[in-house]
Amino acid sequence: MKNIQFLAFIAILALSFACGGKPGQGGMGRPGGFGGMKRATSVEVKALESTTISKQIKAYGTVQSDARVRITPQVSNRITAFYVDLGDTVKVGQKLAKIYDKTFQDQVLRDEAQVRQARVTYVRDSASFSRTKKLFDQSLSSEAEFQTVQATFQASRAQLASAQASLTQSKESLTNTNVVSPVAGVVTTRNAQIGDLATTGQPLFEIGNNSGFEIRLFLPLQDWELVRIGQKTDLRITNQPSNTAKAVVTRISPQLDPVTGLGEVVVTIQQSTNTLYAGALTEAKITIKTRENTISVPRSTLIEKVQTFIDPESNTIKLERTYSVFVTRGDTLAAQVPVELGLEQGDRVEIKGDIKKGDQLIITGQTALEDQAAIKIAGKEKFQPRKGKTLATGDSTQPAMPEKKQGEKPAKRGN
Repeated sequence: MKNIQFLAFIAILALSFACGGKPGQGGMGRPGGFGGMKRATSVEVKALESTTISKQIKAYGTVQSDARVRITPQVSNRITAFYVDLGDTVKVGQKLAKIYDKTFQDQVLRDEAQVRQARVTYVRDSASFSRTKKLFDQSLSSEAEFQTVQATFQASRAQLASAQASLTQSKESLTNTNVVSPVAGVVTTRNAQIGDLATTGQPLFEIGNNSGFEIRLFLPLQDWELVRIGQKTDLRITNQPSNTAKAVVTRISPQLDPVTGLGEVVVTIQQSTNTLYAGALTEAKITIKTRENTISVPRSTLIEKVQTFIDPESNTIKLERTYSVFVTRGDTLAAQVPVELGLEQGDRVEIKGDIKKGDQLIITGQTALEDQAAIKIAGKEKFQPRKGKTLATGDSTQPAMPEKKQGEKPAKRGN
């Protein structure tokens, strides 16, 4: 009898666990069989839309004139005057500065005197050579005498040519004491003050073209290889919240810098606002590839799963990353959908998978979800009771008491 009772107890205990509850509970895991479903997670959703996304390369550079000229003095001496300053607009041939020229004037006077002296000698030796040549042709002069006169004439002619070259050079140096602009533009740099020594190896001014600007960017190899002439570029000054100008890639260096390993790329500004000026530090985004009518989502909505495994061939540890998003199924369930990543632009990522335009993407609360988890969409209208007469006081399930008329006595209650 005891054995039969023990077997019966074991059967009841097994049946209780088979129904999903502990002994003494219903089949739903709680007493009476209620409360087995998990609590719904509150989420926010947004409908997926077709968008345009671009792959961009980001770099930083300084705005500068697309035609810059460094003006270096051609002679060295003290600076006696400046005729322009920073920000002044200059024309071609306009005088910019004056260098002390007294010594150069004296040099011109000396060279002019040497030319006059060399010319007198040349005229004398030329006449002597003509007479001697006639006598030599008539056999009235020896060959040795003729050769001596001829050599003297050639030396005087060379001396005159040398004196004339020296005079030309000294006049050029005197002219160069007036520093002039070879181009039209704006003075962007002035590197000296009155009284400083102007040297031939140090730029005195920098003139920039005020009609065009460019930015020189230096990119690492993996980005430099993707850049092509004609690619569009968005520019933003670092203290501005939005794009400031539009530019295009116009020049690409054919080689990398051997020291830094970076490749130079020049973008020319085509359209800009009034806030763009030379010298401003600018963020440049070069558009490499653009894809239209695709689906992109914020990176924060992605669920990333990382698996670690050992490669038996190389005996190294590798990581395998997979991505997914959660979308709604109806208004009560969340479905986890595996996706592949495409182009990335800022905080948005292109995704490909079993999704389509119009699907409700879960944008908050997705990190706590599992596939087919119960959800509650935030912002959905709650159940509204049917409109009707609302009682001011008392229980709404009981009929309202009739209003008491003035002077009427309350009715007596029966025993």
